Amino acid sequence: MKLNEILGIEFPIIQGGMANIATGAFAAAVSNAGAMGLVGSGGMDAEALRAEIRAAREGTDKPFGVNLMLMNPHIDQLAKVVLEERVSLVTTGAGNPGKYIPAWKEAGIKVFPVVAAPVLAQRLERYGVDGFIAEGTESGGHVGEMTTMALVPQVVDAVRVPVVAAGGIADGRQLAAAFALGACGVQLGTCLLASVECPIHENYKNAVVKAKANDTVVTGRTTGAPVRVLKNKMSQSYLRLEKNSPPLEELERLTLGSLRRAVFDGDLDNGSFMAGQVAGMVHGIKPLRQIFEELMAGYESVRKEQCQ
Repeated sequence: MKLNEILGIEFPIIQGGMANIATGAFAAAVSNAGAMGLVGSGGMDAEALRAEIRAAREGTDKPFGVNLMLMNPHIDQLAKVVLEERVSLVTTGAGNPGKYIPAWKEAGIKVFPVVAAPVLAQRLERYGVDGFIAEGTESGGHVGEMTTMALVPQVVDAVRVPVVAAGGIADGRQLAAAFALGACGVQLGTCLLASVECPIHENYKNAVVKAKANDTVVTGRTTGAPVRVLKNKMSQSYLRLEKNSPPLEELERLTLGSLRRAVFDGDLDNGSFMAGQVAGMVHGIKPLRQIFEELMAGYESVRKEQCQ
C-alpha cells in the first residue's frame, strides 16, 4: 500500500517538519497541493503549537500532521495539544514517543517516528507505531550517519510496518529508487524550501536555488549533534573552530539564533541555512503543486522506461 492510500492524500509525499519554517499556513498549503503537510513544533510551546495547528485547519480541509521533537522541554504539553486537536499524523524525532502513542492511537492519530538506524526502528515498533520515516544523512538539518540508499532497505527488512524514505529526494528518479528500496512513499524538505508558498526569506530560497552539488557541509559532528547546512561564513567559522575542540558553549554561542537569522532575516553570512545535498538539483522557485506534479511525472517516466 502506497503512502497516499495510508494517509488519505493524493501524492505519496510528506513534507518535512522543518523548525521555524513548517508553519500552519505552510502545512495547509502543502496539504492543499496534494501532499501531507506538517506543522514543525521545534522551538514552540503548547499554545504556539495550538495556534499553528488551528491556522493549518483554517487553511485546509485536507489531512495534515505535526512533527514533534521529543527533546523539547514542553514535550508533555505538546503531545497533549496534538491529542486535543486531533491531527491526522504525528512524526517524531530525537527520543522515544512510546508513552504518548496509546492515547494518540486511541484518538485515531497515525504515528511515524523518524529514524536514522534500523535498530532504533526495531525498538520503537513494539509501541504500535503505524510506520517509520527512514531519513538518510543526505538530508538537511540534523542528520545521522547512514545514507538513504543503505538505510531504507535495512529498515524495511527490520520492521513489519510501512517505511517512508527521506533524505536526498528531489525528482522522479529518486522517488522511483525509494519505491524500489521498499519504501511506501517519501518525505521532502529541501526542494520545498524553493516553493512559492514556503515562508522563508527570499535570500534563503535563492541560496538553495544557487547551490551546487558540493555546497553543503555538516557541522557539529564532534558535539554529537551533526547538522547539514549550506556553506557560508558562519558554517566555515564553525568548522574551523570545531577542529580545535573548543568548549561546547563556545560553539553554541556561534550558532545561537542562526536558524532564525536565515529564515526570517536572510542573513547570508551568519544564518544557518539548513539544506540537503539535493540543493544542487533545485533550479528554480515553483508552486508546491508544480513540484509534486513534476516529481510524479518523473517517476512515471522512469517506470515506463523500465517496462520497455
